[in-house]
Amino acid sequence: MTAIALPSADGTTSAFTLGPPANLTTSSSPATSRLAYAASHVVADPLRASAEGTAGRIDWDATLALRHRLWDLGLGVAEAMDTAQRGMGLDWPAARELARRTLAEARTRDARVVVGIATDQLPEGGAGTEAVRAAYLEQLAEVEDAGGQAVMMASRHLAAAARSADDYLDVYDAVLRQAGEPVILHWLGEVFDPALAGYWGYEDPAKAMSVVADLITAHAANVRGIKVSLLDAELEKELRRRLPAGVHLFTGDDYHYTDLIAGDGRHHSDALLGAFAVIARHASAALARLDAGDEAGFRGILAPTESLSRLVFAAPTRYYKVGVAWLAYLTGAQNHFRMIGGFETGRSLGHLGDLVRAASAIGLFDDPEFSATRAAAYFAVHGIG
Repeated sequence: MTAIALPSADGTTSAFTLGPPANLTTSSSPATSRLAYAASHVVADPLRASAEGTAGRIDWDATLALRHRLWDLGLGVAEAMDTAQRGMGLDWPAARELARRTLAEARTRDARVVVGIATDQLPEGGAGTEAVRAAYLEQLAEVEDAGGQAVMMASRHLAAAARSADDYLDVYDAVLRQAGEPVILHWLGEVFDPALAGYWGYEDPAKAMSVVADLITAHAANVRGIKVSLLDAELEKELRRRLPAGVHLFTGDDYHYTDLIAGDGRHHSDALLGAFAVIARHASAALARLDAGDEAGFRGILAPTESLSRLVFAAPTRYYKVGVAWLAYLTGAQNHFRMIGGFETGRSLGHLGDLVRAASAIGLFDDPEFSATRAAAYFAVHGIG
């Protein structure tokens, strides 16, 4: 294997040789011990992708191929969520089309999909809670009419309009009562999106948790679960202890997922993770070990991947999608490294180099020579090599 020149976030460049792929036994069947969804990204049309918008700028064939890769590994797909740049390049018309296409593909193979709904058809700023409620209900109807189950994503518009916890409860109550199928809620912390600070009416997450727990208890029959993306493992554990029987806690904690999914013997988290789109083979193999009752084997496969995930999701965390697309490019899951909205510029070349090192350390690259060639060529056109 030839060494390549890799930049680092510390401003240096050094020679690096990619290591061998991990020896993993994956499963094409969904896990039986846990529910597991990977939030997948969108592949841009490289000839037209720019900061001008999303219309006509998605490579649909490549985007849907990513979903089939996840299904082939027994993972469900969480569609049109923040990993797909929802609200950060992917607008509602494109998200609606993405949901329709993915749901249609899923029906060809009886695959698992959940779809994010939000309020992003509203103009920025100035929307009241009634408009927010109507926007959620519009998207809920679109997703359910297409045969999908909804994930009720946190709304920037609601965060701006709400004056108390009661405003949140009124909106969520209306949507949950209207839903034809149980909904997954999504608590996305400000580390992922600063506009969501103070969600649920409180700056203190512990106080907000009481609002969430009471909401879910009041609507337990209409709530399938809640995805918690706060990067706070202890708060997640406390919330899952307070959930009614039959309501799932889907971890969105891309820093601590191994322990949270393994659980404490009484409670565990299921998975709805952007990280799983990056480490899909590892996730599939680890869940197969957990299904077999081998928790040590599960931890042995999955725990080492957290170092890569922490780097992908490093602050500013909203740019984690760049790492997802970069590693998909290096593994051959897509044939370029461009993103809708020009989002790939959100990370430095040094960060991308560090991702190569961390991915190699866990054997992410099935064909190291191929991945090294792609990485070297990309850095070379930026004057590194």
